Amino acid sequence: MTFKNLKLIGPLLEAVAKQGYTAPTPIQRQAIPPILEGKDLIGIAQTGTGKTAAFVLPLLQIMSHSPKRLIPRSPRTLVLAPTRELAAQIDESFATYGSFMRFRHTVIFGGVGQGNQVRALTNGVDVLVATPGRLLDLMNQGHVNLSHLEFLVLDEVDRMLDMGFIHDVKKVISRLPARRQSVFFSATMPPKISELANALLHNPVRVEVAPQATTVQLVQQKVLFVDERNKIPILLELLKHEDLSCVLIFTRTKRRANNVAEVLTNQGIRAEAIHGNKSQSHRTKALGGFKSGHTRVLVATDIAARGIDVDDISHVINFDLPVDQIDNYVHRIGRTARAGAKGTAYSLCASHERDALREIECLIRQNIEVMPHSFHSDMAKNAVGAEARPQPKQQRGPRRSDRNRQNTRNYRR
Repeated sequence: MTFKNLKLIGPLLEAVAKQGYTAPTPIQRQAIPPILEGKDLIGIAQTGTGKTAAFVLPLLQIMSHSPKRLIPRSPRTLVLAPTRELAAQIDESFATYGSFMRFRHTVIFGGVGQGNQVRALTNGVDVLVATPGRLLDLMNQGHVNLSHLEFLVLDEVDRMLDMGFIHDVKKVISRLPARRQSVFFSATMPPKISELANALLHNPVRVEVAPQATTVQLVQQKVLFVDERNKIPILLELLKHEDLSCVLIFTRTKRRANNVAEVLTNQGIRAEAIHGNKSQSHRTKALGGFKSGHTRVLVATDIAARGIDVDDISHVINFDLPVDQIDNYVHRIGRTARAGAKGTAYSLCASHERDALREIECLIRQNIEVMPHSFHSDMAKNAVGAEARPQPKQQRGPRRSDRNRQNTRNYRR
């Protein structure tokens, strides 16, 4: 199947071809036709499946078929996203796929001054992409009027629930006109999300490209049992391998993200930290350097990583396992193996994280391969796939190896 089979108009086909895409992804094949028909839709799709284009393309086409005069502060389409980075990515997608069309769009989020955002809204836009907090703030100030809204998209609703934005989302929805077309995307469908979908959507079409909570099939997953104090040395050994060319590292806290990035930088590895305490300009600059390849390693917390849409991420490393939000593991490793490429995810598992590892394996319904390791350079090569070689015995080596084997036996037991 090609994009032409989806009955997209010429300007959209031209924009898609310019990006080098020839065939739609499964979520695009299933979602674009019902959206073009004006139906509400629930899409269950994990990260990296092409879901952004699945709603951007048909909405651009629908608006082009019924052009309307811009009304100041009153967008025709509203897209809500949980984070600044994801909102910016979606706005870029509208610009990319609508490059041969005439329409106006803007993105609003917190962390930056509102002056430019207010000016764009006052001039009128067809498409508004927003995070819930900043949108509510500008609505309360009278800068946004949603009474003329025709299309609503909620993206990554499960993340909004995790981040505590659902109440803000409900406040926004309460101010929308009853007659509208709504599109709803989430990687998982817990009960609270189902309740919101039932209240929001009218006879929705449901599309699902993979069972809930499954991982990207092309991701090779490995776990290293480690002592907490050895995480940094083992991370440095992994990063010595040249195949780890574009690496996204996840930490549990903002402070640890800063510490890891600082250690890597001191070791001559180009690394940046990205999290909620960083200014928006820093986050934008860090993400830009990572996309361009100038920055080899990006260290992030779960919330800040939402919206990182980089096709060339070769490896994901879980410096800390997501103990409190187990399903974040699926979102994390889904950042690699995108656009048909292969990828590898390493997890450094300390003793206090083993319960979380067991829950993760239950969630993804598979055992993660246990990878041996040591601080020796040859064994570090083995840790990323080279053939194992006998190692010369050193004073503390046998005791560490025995401990690793015992850790593995204990975990499997």
